[in-house]
Amino acid sequence: MQIGVLTETAPYERRVALTPESAGRLIAAGHSVYVQSGAGRAADEDDDAFREAGAMIARTPEEILGNIDLLTGVGQLDQQTAAKLTPGTAVVGLASPKEGRGPAGVLVDRHATFFALEQLPRITRAQSMDALSSQAMVAGYRAGLVAAERLPRFFPLLMTAAGTVPPARVLVLGAGVAGLQAIATAKRLGAVVEAHDVRDSAPEEVRSLGARFLTLDVETQTSGSGGYAREQSSDALSRQRKALAPYVAAADAVITTAAVPGKPAPLLVTADMVEKMRPGSVVVDLAADNPHGGNCELSRPGEDVRHHGVLIHGGRNVPSELAGHASRLYGANMAAFVLAMCRDGVLLSTPEEVAADEIAAACCVLLKGEFR
Repeated sequence: MQIGVLTETAPYERRVALTPESAGRLIAAGHSVYVQSGAGRAADEDDDAFREAGAMIARTPEEILGNIDLLTGVGQLDQQTAAKLTPGTAVVGLASPKEGRGPAGVLVDRHATFFALEQLPRITRAQSMDALSSQAMVAGYRAGLVAAERLPRFFPLLMTAAGTVPPARVLVLGAGVAGLQAIATAKRLGAVVEAHDVRDSAPEEVRSLGARFLTLDVETQTSGSGGYAREQSSDALSRQRKALAPYVAAADAVITTAAVPGKPAPLLVTADMVEKMRPGSVVVDLAADNPHGGNCELSRPGEDVRHHGVLIHGGRNVPSELAGHASRLYGANMAAFVLAMCRDGVLLSTPEEVAADEIAAACCVLLKGEFR
């Protein structure tokens, strides 16, 4: 196949869909890769590195869009780019087109196929393709660093001639991939870490990292689709917030990572809870980018908000803040997916082929212009 990589155009997006390493895997399998000049620059990958891997460099998107079978991407395509695709082109990316929104209508008109990596099933065969998990790991690590940077106190216990400095207390809400990485990062920095998640599998995972799991008098639940928590009722969330309130008040830093795919992020930290925290404390909300609001009532995506002496940091496309490693992981996921979806070097393209493959069936949003 002829595979294309463009410079990402979404605001705050610094990642690239394929790195030289992952492009090289596809080239070694017999595919051709065309990369827009400068596409990897924000992720510290220059054109020469792509050339050395065997990719061809194009000066403009137009040189690529009219001559490829497959376009790889990170964020959702804009309408102008989608309109330049050759009819029948396949697209693989994270932000799936939704009917009636964005470029969806254009992709339908172009008889395009779209595979959405966020719909990947959580099965053993798909682990190497799991872009949501790899990017959540990056975000969780970054959240731990942001909390340490913004907190005007030490994270670790320090014994000095001037006296002993107690360790910071960090509370992590949500113990999925991002939450567990935030816990591990805060622990490595020396903080005392507590965490909570409503999933019944969370206590063992939290304790395995040396953190204390908060056992609250609230309902637990088995993991939903893909291992994620399911959406809670308003009553259950209210009881959870009430139970969490004293722990939030006692924390020096609160990191929130709770998310339910396709749903609003659960509101876990209210303005009233923030007002009971000590001045100088920090809240890092990884869910702030959710269009319906984040885990903290006061967070704003990409902004630091101060309220009653507490700093609330709202995450915005957090993996892009570590674009180099985020792109390396994402590119590996992308290459694994493309290679797995090929038969005799060609992407699955018929309803029967897609339906017969568990991964393809889960990820295929559009097939030759028709929603599935």
